[in-house]
Amino acid sequence: MILVVGCKGMLGQELMGLLGSSARGVDVEEIDITDLESVQRVLLTLKPRVVVNAAAYTDVDGCETQAELALQVNGEGVAHLAMITKEIGAKLVQVSTDYVFDGSKTVPYLEDDPPAPLSIYGESKLAGEMNARFNPDHLIVRTQWLYGHAGKNFVETMLRLAGERSELTVVDDQIGSPTWTYDLALAIKALIEKGCSGTYHAANAGFVSWNGFAREIFRLAALDVVVTPMSTAQLGRPAARPLHSTLDCGKLAQDTGLVPEPWQEALKRYLELRTAK
Repeated sequence: MILVVGCKGMLGQELMGLLGSSARGVDVEEIDITDLESVQRVLLTLKPRVVVNAAAYTDVDGCETQAELALQVNGEGVAHLAMITKEIGAKLVQVSTDYVFDGSKTVPYLEDDPPAPLSIYGESKLAGEMNARFNPDHLIVRTQWLYGHAGKNFVETMLRLAGERSELTVVDDQIGSPTWTYDLALAIKALIEKGCSGTYHAANAGFVSWNGFAREIFRLAALDVVVTPMSTAQLGRPAARPLHSTLDCGKLAQDTGLVPEPWQEALKRYLELRTAK
């Protein structure tokens, strides 16, 4: 049995749908990953062979003022999962982020590139990676720029704002790979099925700025919205962001045979499904 922790979240719901009858889901009502006794009780009762941790504190700017909470959830919570999965002989799959890098590299990051987080969020997720390794049978999957049908995300925000105004200003100096949670779930499923361990990158192929991403959303949705550029410095958010943090997913393709589809194709399918609902 594969246990999905955070099964009601954007990624968790995709995993539950893809894994089907082989999965069992728990969320905050049943497990508190910051409490070792809670983790112990749930894992010793269910005895899963794999635990996928899709639970996280993901408010990047909020982490700057809630550093202790961020480290408890994203760091210490993973340590608890690692301790108990090791104890019961289960694999731990930890979902991580491009924010563990500083974005100064001009080509996509490889799995063994040295991390250098710029924000509390990035530091807390890096702590989670380090703690996940306490279980030798671990799988760390870094991803970025997630959007999906079951949560707040950039695509839904842009579509909502398009209904309110005809012109938007979006940063154009942060470069990454928009990634549909469905495609990330496919990658995690493939890595589990192949028995992979260690660190992998999983994101949709290609890269774009947030500004270019917004323009493509409006083009595919046939919405007439003018998108003007601005810099990250002009935006002035509390947490620093990596400016160029694309991820090299060659290792994923090599070890599983799964080649991530281009972000434009993923976005098109996402919007088509959204319209059909």
